[in-house]
Amino acid sequence: MRFNDTTVFVTGGGSGIGRESARRFAREGATVVAADIDADGAAETVEQIAESDVAGTAESVELDVTDAEAVQDAVDATVEAHGLDVMVNNAGISHTSGPMEEVSLTDRDRVFGVNAMGVWNGCRAAIPHLKEQGSGNIVNTASLAGVIGQPWSSAYAFTKGGVAKFTRSIAGELGRYGVRANAVCPGFTDTPMVQGGLEDHEDPEAARDSLESQYALKRIGEPEEIAGAIAFLASDDASFVTGHELVVDGGYSAL
Repeated sequence: MRFNDTTVFVTGGGSGIGRESARRFAREGATVVAADIDADGAAETVEQIAESDVAGTAESVELDVTDAEAVQDAVDATVEAHGLDVMVNNAGISHTSGPMEEVSLTDRDRVFGVNAMGVWNGCRAAIPHLKEQGSGNIVNTASLAGVIGQPWSSAYAFTKGGVAKFTRSIAGELGRYGVRANAVCPGFTDTPMVQGGLEDHEDPEAARDSLESQYALKRIGEPEEIAGAIAFLASDDASFVTGHELVVDGGYSAL
């Protein structure tokens, strides 16, 4: 069990990659806090963990990651109750696909608030605790879109590229304190966000087939596969890995 006697805080833990990350960490022995603005989704994640034969435990918290004070309070409460070893800043959203100049300022600010400032708020809340104890890990969910760009998703790609480089920046600051920071950069993954985007097409099945044809593995990723990469980066198996942008894209960038 790689995460026995560790506490993991996961934002966006109510669905998709966040839910599967929470489940993965609990399966490997961790105490998990699943945080999400969707309180019911986070509670369902915890229920799934409780009903599974796993070594770890879980609890949920309703959290808007754009609210810096609320994030600080949630992380502080976790530290007081359980300690903190791993901070997974995973909460993220996208926007309607379209030309950059047609993205509304409202959508731009919403995406920046969750994807960029949400990660900033999570790190700002967790870092003092991790530095003080002289150990710990931060894993931020960026995206392949933040590495190679993604036409028609300008605000999303902007924020995810920022997350990747921000992660490198803090890794340089934190190494001397025994704290590692890495980013996972998934390609398209079969999450509610991606499923919703496909449903917006006139023929969702054809849109999925077209998307999957662009991957070397001829399919998009599963949330469990991204969760595995996140768990790796947070584990001692990656003890000499920090400041890294781990692309997990089924070979999309190889074609």
